Amino acid sequence: MAAHLLAHEVADLCLGKPPLRSLSVSATIGEALASLKSCEENCISVWDCDHFKNVDCICVGKICMVDIICFLCKKENVNSPSLALKSPVTALLPQDSVLVRHVQPSTSLLEAIDLILQGAQNLVVPIATRFSGSSRRKLLQKSSSTRGCTLHNDREFCWLTQEDVIRYFLSSIGLFSPLPTASIDALGIISTEFLSIGYHSSASLATEAISRSLVDQTSVAIVDEDGALIGEISPFTLACCGETVAAAITTLTAGELLAYIDCGGPPEDIVRVVKERLKERNLEGMLEEFEIDPSDISSNSSLSDEELPSPTSSRSSGGRYNKSSSYSARMVRRAEAIVCYPGSSLVAVMVQAIAHRVNYVWVIEEDCSVVGIVTFANMLEVFRDQLESMMLGHFD
Repeated sequence: MAAHLLAHEVADLCLGKPPLRSLSVSATIGEALASLKSCEENCISVWDCDHFKNVDCICVGKICMVDIICFLCKKENVNSPSLALKSPVTALLPQDSVLVRHVQPSTSLLEAIDLILQGAQNLVVPIATRFSGSSRRKLLQKSSSTRGCTLHNDREFCWLTQEDVIRYFLSSIGLFSPLPTASIDALGIISTEFLSIGYHSSASLATEAISRSLVDQTSVAIVDEDGALIGEISPFTLACCGETVAAAITTLTAGELLAYIDCGGPPEDIVRVVKERLKERNLEGMLEEFEIDPSDISSNSSLSDEELPSPTSSRSSGGRYNKSSSYSARMVRRAEAIVCYPGSSLVAVMVQAIAHRVNYVWVIEEDCSVVGIVTFANMLEVFRDQLESMMLGHFD
């Protein structure tokens, strides 16, 4: 059984994946922002290459909306976001390039898992089809600007992510029995170290934590004085709000920010608070740059304290807090924290995370106190260990 699973290559997991849209390493942050707004993907790849010279193209990283949001929230950028957007896109790329790694289609599944466990978020895999000279010229002419090109080294590429590997294991979950029915507590995969911020704390204090959660592919928990989970500041949710949320992060508390991004559009009274605080802090540049479209403002003109999220909010059977839908048309999920319990089975948590398109699930007790967090990386460690055990049993 293990031999059958390990016989697969990364190319098998990439079937049907769309080619990566890319951005030149010479582009500006403003161009990256425009590219993200014009596509459906949550992130865009950044490449260092020259299409008209015999030099191999290299994907040097990826950019998402949250990278831009956190950059605009930096102290040196809040006074002049328009100037900050003229900065080179390289200012958003981490010094360590381990987050993105090139692999060949023939790379084994086990090698791919090892790269992910070493810190890679995305594996860049060549798509098998090669292009003729005329097809290549047409693609280059079509995407000769700094953004949008999908062709590199006469080939197109796609991402392989943690979620892709977890989905693969889920499709063959019966082969791992009885592992899938074991609780996450018994498996020891609950991480007790997690990022959090107090409900009444300034949201700007969470900027570094948000950046860290983006790297770790997790989230920032919003907790009360007793450590109970109220909600989360998720990079994915922030990305769906667009760059205007930088003004909210700069001026609001964590609790107010939660309401801002999760009440069917920012409530009118909170929008007013953002504008007033920007004026009080003489951040006129940010105020002008991030004027909120009236059509995006929630129909709920105000929000009472009782309507703000709290640890006693009711939850659905899916393990998330029940509140109104988010205002962004691109929003796939809302700002509620996805939760499970120490006794939840591994397979249940896998299904839950995949269903909500997140790489983690918060673990809480019955009183909503946070126990920790379970990530796809935690799960992959268990599956890798299980595969090794199965292989040893096969050869014994």
